[in-house]
Amino acid sequence: MKAQDATTLPTDVYLSFVSSLFENRGTLITGVVVHVVWCAIVFSYTGSQFYLYAAAGFPLVFALRFFDFLRFDKVDKTSLTDKQIARWERRYVVGAAMTALLLGTTSGHAMLVLKDSFVAFTCIAMTMGSMMSIVGRNYGSRHAVDFQTLGCCVPIIIACIASGDTHLAMMSLLLIPFGLTTRSMANGVREFLYKNVLAARKIRLIANQLDLALTTIAHGLVMLDSEGRIEVVNRRASDLLGLPDVSEIRGLPLVGVLEAHSGYRRTRAVSELRHLLSGNMDRTLFQLKEGLHVEFSASRREDGGVVLIFEDVSARVEADAKILNMVQFDTLTGLSNRSHFAAMASAELKGRPPDSLAALVVLDLEAFKHVNDLRGHVVGDRLLAAVASRLSAQGGPDLLTGRLVGDEFTLFVMAEDRPQLEAHVQKVHEEIQRAYDLPDFRIEICVNGGAIVGRADEFDIETWLIKADLALGDAQVKGKGTLSFFRPEMDARYVEEQKLRAALRQAVEDEALQVAYQPMYTVDGSRIECMEALVRWKHPEKGMIAPNVFIPMAEEMGIISSITRFVLERASRDCAGWEHPTALSVNLSAHDLLNPDIFGDILKILSRTGLPPWRLHVELTESCFIDDPAAVSKVLHQLREKGVTIAIDDFGTGFSSLSYLTSLPLDIVKVDRAFIRDITHDPRQMKLLKGIAQLSRDLALRIVIEGVETQEQLQFIKENRFADLIQGYVFAPPVDAEAASRMLRASGQPVAVKASRKRLKPVI
Repeated sequence: MKAQDATTLPTDVYLSFVSSLFENRGTLITGVVVHVVWCAIVFSYTGSQFYLYAAAGFPLVFALRFFDFLRFDKVDKTSLTDKQIARWERRYVVGAAMTALLLGTTSGHAMLVLKDSFVAFTCIAMTMGSMMSIVGRNYGSRHAVDFQTLGCCVPIIIACIASGDTHLAMMSLLLIPFGLTTRSMANGVREFLYKNVLAARKIRLIANQLDLALTTIAHGLVMLDSEGRIEVVNRRASDLLGLPDVSEIRGLPLVGVLEAHSGYRRTRAVSELRHLLSGNMDRTLFQLKEGLHVEFSASRREDGGVVLIFEDVSARVEADAKILNMVQFDTLTGLSNRSHFAAMASAELKGRPPDSLAALVVLDLEAFKHVNDLRGHVVGDRLLAAVASRLSAQGGPDLLTGRLVGDEFTLFVMAEDRPQLEAHVQKVHEEIQRAYDLPDFRIEICVNGGAIVGRADEFDIETWLIKADLALGDAQVKGKGTLSFFRPEMDARYVEEQKLRAALRQAVEDEALQVAYQPMYTVDGSRIECMEALVRWKHPEKGMIAPNVFIPMAEEMGIISSITRFVLERASRDCAGWEHPTALSVNLSAHDLLNPDIFGDILKILSRTGLPPWRLHVELTESCFIDDPAAVSKVLHQLREKGVTIAIDDFGTGFSSLSYLTSLPLDIVKVDRAFIRDITHDPRQMKLLKGIAQLSRDLALRIVIEGVETQEQLQFIKENRFADLIQGYVFAPPVDAEAASRMLRASGQPVAVKASRKRLKPVI
């Protein structure tokens, strides 16, 4: 595709070529003056009127052309189409061709008509001289070059041939290659300019794209030469660094510009940039000012220059800080969590002498669970936050604070000697036990604590936490805000406890536990109405382990439900096989009642053993209702619908006993032994027991008093009609299944009656 072909040129390039024709009008004016003077000289020399007319023709053609030039100046170039541009090109070509034709005609007339060698020479010289300007002025139009060349040369050739002079005619034909050369030169200039125009357009496009990219990218960019002087700065860089206008700082050293900026004199920005520019590092992140963090990266160019790219990473730094804070600190209290606390304690000890002392303290809020139950979790959270705030106020260079889990907090205290260390721990412990004023509440709490004191070079967070927990366990047994320091014998007890736990787990897996039965007699002792199944564990080496030792242990280990199923299965099978049918009472724990499968498990066991549901009593304590009373109530209603009798055990020792009497499907109230221990000589105990008995009878609930051990207690209960059934050593201790069967045969066959929901009848 030829560049000189107007139909193939881009519109803007075509317009630029045509516009070049209408420019540089000074040469045209000079040419007109020269042509008029030349014609006048020839006229005065020859007296030929033809040249007088030619002298008038040149200004006339110039006037017409100049009028077109002025019209072209007024045209809106941006709206011109290719056809309109071609029209303007044709108008120019016509004017240029007329001027060339006048030149050629005057030369031809001198050779053919005047036949004067001087005039002919001057005419041809003037014509050929004018042709030399065709390339420089008319390269933008192929047609202009062609028609002007023809207008100058054709009349001369015709005149030379018409003269009849063979040699002159042959010489005139040499104008043809001259014209072709002129045409080729114009095309070459036009082709060269066309390529340069396209290259300029491409460079301009790339420059615009680069400028747009530099202006719109989110990153700042600074290009420096090998001396560190600024070459390019985009707008983002100026905004981030707070630099002056680019025109003011181009060519200045970047480091010098930043040093002159007052905002960077007290930051490490300048020194970091020096490292980047020197090649000591490729990337760095630092804070330019409050709330502005910038990450720089440097790339070196082959010419020794440097390209700095940087971005505002404040949001990322802030997010990282939040994530780190969430990882290291407790969200409720703001204290260090367990892992961060351990790391901080280790870091504090690294700079201290190996024989310096430190104490790790674990603090536990006594009865905190009841605060949540009575006041709600919002109040409980506020209390934890208040305790944390008071602990933080005690903090200092020698005291670290943290939260382990739930209501457990931890301290790490450092001191020069043990008395000073223990005194510091005691002071903090006493301080956090003062009353807490919460919105609408003033809460008194006791905080039990366990502490371990040791040398800095012996510190191991896991080992120390275990020992602090052992000391805490000792303090919790004593209660009332006790602080205990770890003693070696606690470790021995811990080891023994772990062995006992392992033995208990094995005993449960091997079903090596035993079931004992303690009867519930009528008050007069005439018959047995129910047998309570009690689990017993005989250790191979230690002998009988008390239930109050291994039952809480089983609950902590999560195996209490396995024990419950074992007892229920064994006791139901024993009871179903006794000659005299009687009721069977089995204890359910809180873990059992929160198990969604408990209802189905009980029915399956009763079905396997053949024990009717109405002969089963299930006993539960008030603690079973604390975590999820709705779920527990649902299970109890399901059991009640199947005929199972529901008894509440250890009544009166919890926190919401009276509400449970009306909200749950209860049949029996078992009064705790604490109410009858001193009943014969303590009027207050008697009044309490009397109130419980009266309330229970008003609600149609049967009353069982457990723990009756003396005849005196039994007589007092009988006289005041405090109970329907008696359970205790006054009648019989827990016995094995065979002995229980004999006791039933000896007591006579009781009358078995199912429990009614409206009014409970005696149950066997």
